[in-house]
Amino acid sequence: MPEVIFNGPAGRIEGRYHHNPEHGSPIALILHPHPQFGGTMNNPIVHDLYYMFRDRGFSVLRFNFRGVGRSQGLFDNGAGELSDAAAALDWMQTYNKEAATCWIVGISFGAWISMQLLMRRPEIAGFISIAPLAKHYDFSFLAPCPASGLFVNGQYDTVTPADSINALVAKLKTQKGIKIDHEVMPDTNHFFEDKIPDLTDICADYLDKRLAVELKED
Repeated sequence: MPEVIFNGPAGRIEGRYHHNPEHGSPIALILHPHPQFGGTMNNPIVHDLYYMFRDRGFSVLRFNFRGVGRSQGLFDNGAGELSDAAAALDWMQTYNKEAATCWIVGISFGAWISMQLLMRRPEIAGFISIAPLAKHYDFSFLAPCPASGLFVNGQYDTVTPADSINALVAKLKTQKGIKIDHEVMPDTNHFFEDKIPDLTDICADYLDKRLAVELKED
């Protein structure tokens, strides 16, 4: 799990990167929760999903948004963080020019940023959006959503009530050409306390099914 430093729009960005040297290996980018509420690339959900992708043969990157850890810059209410995420994907692609597929994952605030990046980067083929802040941020830019993916939230999430996420998912499910999966985890909150292994299992099962379909299509 080597530490990496790469250039971002506000200065250096700190990350952790696992590289799969096999030609054509898929890539994944993981975005952490809100920087002003303790979110970092060492968040336990980010950490576990990083290894989930690694164990499935991905080259995978997690990094700190500007102003977090050793990443330079200051919090920018989303616009700068989106630029950071784009720079991170650019950096990873320089080492994976022939990647078979690209996935993006976001947790909470990171889910909002990840979906914006999804709209801008057609190479992203799949996403996992965990506890998206659908009440706090506008997701109407997903018109249409360009890729299939998974939403997961907790039954007792008081940060973003289930109704907000249900409405977002219902809207996306009306779109043709993509498939949106949605899992509501029982007896857990926005932070998935004591449930992170279960959350990781849900994400792993979804990813495995998607990869199996892609392998069959090849």
